[in-house]
Amino acid sequence: MRPRALILSLLLAIGFWYIVEHGNWNIQQVLRPISTSGKLWSEPVVAHGATFGADEQNNIDIYKTNHVATVNITTIVYQRDFFFQVFPAKGIGSGFLINAEGDIVTNNHVIAGSRNITVTLSDKKQYKATVVGVDRRNDLAILHISADRKLPFVHLGNSDQVVVGQKVLAIGNPFGLEGTLTTGIISSLNRSLENEDGNEMEGLIQTDAAINPGNSGGPMFDSQGNVIGINTAIYSPGTRQGEAGNIGIGFAIPINRAKEKLEEYRTTGHISHPVLGITQVFPVQGDLAEELNLPSSGGLLIEGIDEGSPAAQAGLRGPTRVAIVGGMYRLGIGGDLIIAIDGAPVENQDSLRRAMNQKKAGETIEFTIFRGNRTMKVKVTLGSAAEAL
Repeated sequence: MRPRALILSLLLAIGFWYIVEHGNWNIQQVLRPISTSGKLWSEPVVAHGATFGADEQNNIDIYKTNHVATVNITTIVYQRDFFFQVFPAKGIGSGFLINAEGDIVTNNHVIAGSRNITVTLSDKKQYKATVVGVDRRNDLAILHISADRKLPFVHLGNSDQVVVGQKVLAIGNPFGLEGTLTTGIISSLNRSLENEDGNEMEGLIQTDAAINPGNSGGPMFDSQGNVIGINTAIYSPGTRQGEAGNIGIGFAIPINRAKEKLEEYRTTGHISHPVLGITQVFPVQGDLAEELNLPSSGGLLIEGIDEGSPAAQAGLRGPTRVAIVGGMYRLGIGGDLIIAIDGAPVENQDSLRRAMNQKKAGETIEFTIFRGNRTMKVKVTLGSAAEAL
């Protein structure tokens, strides 16, 4: 061996010896990659499953207790294709049992238009469900199944006490994958969202817990295992609602809103909505308002009132004649101009609908109106009508 090569070999040998003796290497690990147990891997220091962190155990406990009361809802809706041929379309959603007798809460949009509703429990047993109550304005529905046994059920919490940042858990059937658990936090409160019927749902809970198509109608739990919301919708930019996957922005109906409807159903056997009787309004302001001898600040001009309705009984007035506005369209005039509702100035055409969303049958709503060159107030006691199933 040449002197230069011999010196290089000696240096490498000395270096390797130094690393082994003074470094973190184990010569047995270098020379023998197989462990003493004869496996190609090392067993965990603590056996998996022997213990969990507090948060992990909380997730596990809530899932074990509540997934048995979360149900998979399958619906059949008959639709028409391009050639007007009728065909059955299958839909999926979630729901949850609220008592041992088989009453289930879900979203109205999960079962809307369905003739055939099947509920599958966690033990794979299936039952035909009947719709016993709906609240389209709040996208709520109550179903009932008849079983030959007492059923597991969830406990309803208090959504008025939830705060941004608290942990939440969602259980449901995203894309038909039953019994799926996701976790997250409450991202924001009092969000508004338009539902499939065009109604504005207000006061929604926003969460980053993964919610996908099929989760609709499922329960949202707090860390105590109580239901605080009903998973309802996701934000899917660039697509129609529900078509895209989760991007971390989901919405849930506060459970207290559902509890009000459940109590009404328990005591009356049905769910109702408040009735006012104003059938149509038209926003006017500026030049158009002045042309009609109305305040330029404008408001909502009443275009129609149902005869005998609470609005008519309270003395509100609809149009007395018709005018051609702008040479283009007919407008009923002579009726009352609503300029404030419950003391809040009318901001846009949605003001009346938003005010009604906060009301219940039997409550009073106060209108500040402009009539005959003077301003007055009219109080209307809202009537009640049962939601059609």
